Amino acid sequence: MSNELKKKGIFISPGGVRNIWIRHNLHTMKLRLKSLEEKSARENFILTEAQVQALENAKEEKIAHGEIETLFPGYLGSQDTYFVGTVKGIGKIYQQTYIDTYAKVAFCKLYDRKNALVAADLLNDRVLPFYDSNDVKLLRMLTDRGSEYKGTREHHEYELYLTIEEIDHTFTKAKSPQTNGICERFHKTIQQEFYAVAFRTKIYNTLEELQDDLDKWIQHYNFERTHQGKNCEGMTPMECFEKTKHLAKIKMIGYNPKESQERLS
Repeated sequence: MSNELKKKGIFISPGGVRNIWIRHNLHTMKLRLKSLEEKSARENFILTEAQVQALENAKEEKIAHGEIETLFPGYLGSQDTYFVGTVKGIGKIYQQTYIDTYAKVAFCKLYDRKNALVAADLLNDRVLPFYDSNDVKLLRMLTDRGSEYKGTREHHEYELYLTIEEIDHTFTKAKSPQTNGICERFHKTIQQEFYAVAFRTKIYNTLEELQDDLDKWIQHYNFERTHQGKNCEGMTPMECFEKTKHLAKIKMIGYNPKESQERLS
């Protein structure tokens, strides 16, 4: 940095540069990139090519370690398919899972198949009505590259649905399932706390019966079960959502979906 400043006629030692960084809490690259991105969003100035590349590299490194950038409720939703199992009299059972990556509010719905249509149905039936009732816009989705989520937009129900609803679509890195770790962790939780108990204590004859009990558990998860993760910090997912949903309305001012998608893709 000292050499770059010299090229612009500003003479300051490397130690002096570091002292300035420390004074403004910018002593690590991570802090400097975060400050740059926030300043860009706040003042709407154009980043240089080098700055854009640095931010993209930082995001790729986050993805490689399973981290997800999420700024407010509705900023990024994570969706995944979970194979519940095969139940006598019902057959194969698949769960479509959606999680708000900021507040951790979850929605689940059971199906006897996995395809693009049922993936879109979860959003249409449970997820978007929830955001609409809270006057919050869902901006983008994070999914893997499974056939239920990825295809030719004009002939793929899920891709088409996202396009109609103006929701951006981001894919996890190929062969990197940990990128969608938030769903993976949720699936472990729901298996241990719900399915393992439900199948041990009750015989289900229809998908609807299991869905009813699943809905009760999801209600408990969202409204009663505290979450120790980032943003929630001991609150339930719905407490976190209610407390922070105003951020979505504030941050949406000046939001440029094209620029945001380019930074994340």
